[in-house]
Amino acid sequence: MTISHIALYAENLEQEKDFFETYFGGKAGNKYHNEKTGFTSYFISFDDGASLEIMHLPELKRCENKFPAIGYAHLAFHTGSKELVHSLTETLRADGFPVLSEPRTTSDGYYESCIADHEGNRIEITV
Repeated sequence: MTISHIALYAENLEQEKDFFETYFGGKAGNKYHNEKTGFTSYFISFDDGASLEIMHLPELKRCENKFPAIGYAHLAFHTGSKELVHSLTETLRADGFPVLSEPRTTSDGYYESCIADHEGNRIEITV
């Protein structure tokens, strides 16, 4: 069995789409819009076959974003090398994204950094 996709709601759908395309090589499909409900979404595909659905519903409001909390914790993107972890982290920092944890080897053996996107979602960048 495999996971079909991961989904997350966004306040600014276009900004989130651009983020995943620009920094993580995602390719967005056509925008879906349900005129009756106002729901909009994109499926973003990645080279390894994974996909992410980003969704927007106008009436949804942001809850207080406390971390850690039960539920979604982070998305992790595998870069393939420590050098790419460093360079992508620096690119995101230079573009104004908060670096939540610097590149490092974690106690469970992963080499990673963690940043927050425009909406505060945690994104791990790993080897």
